[in-house]
Amino acid sequence: MLTAIIVAGGSSRRMGFDKLFAPLEGRPVVAHAIAAFERTQSVEGIIIVGRAEGLSDFEALVAHEGFGKVSAIIPGGARRQDSVRCGLAQVKPEAEFVAVHDAARPLVSPELIEQIFALARRHGGAASAAPIADTLKRVDAERLVIGGVDRADLFAVQTPQIFGRDLLESAYRAVEDAAVEVTDEISAVELVHGKVALLPNDAPNFKITYPADLELAEFLLQRRAR
Repeated sequence: MLTAIIVAGGSSRRMGFDKLFAPLEGRPVVAHAIAAFERTQSVEGIIIVGRAEGLSDFEALVAHEGFGKVSAIIPGGARRQDSVRCGLAQVKPEAEFVAVHDAARPLVSPELIEQIFALARRHGGAASAAPIADTLKRVDAERLVIGGVDRADLFAVQTPQIFGRDLLESAYRAVEDAAVEVTDEISAVELVHGKVALLPNDAPNFKITYPADLELAEFLLQRRAR
């Protein structure tokens, strides 16, 4: 059994408005992310973790869209890792695997979720990742170039990230015990030396961060529909 935690608690400071409810192909950005997990056969439950003041908006969205797999809509914490921990506390005991996904990634597909889930069952953990194509440079305090970075084995990690439930819970206990901050689940799992396989993904799966991202996502969704 696979349960998805959709983390929807961002502040959207760089957008200037709530990006998760920005219109995208006739429905809010977050609805596309939820819908992908709703349509994924292996997913049996979805937990939405959002800002406390916006939970009623998520409740209205789920009712309007008819998302039957959403089992809980709960408030998160101050940091992303706090929100994930809140979501983990709501996962049903029978769930063996947990997927964590950023609500601001609307281009995720059921096919991608299933592929990552298959890798996670083999290795214990897996995630989507894009090979680095750009030239990378290091700079000093004045932003002057001081060297390059070999990109041969570098990937930009995305979500969803899927792990055995026991592994992920152990990882977040380690995060709490060590009093450290992590930016994603792989970073947490590394603390307990868990194995994580990356699925190289060349299909667009970016996070909506700037207004221009909405235009690009709109184009890609239209092309996908055709």
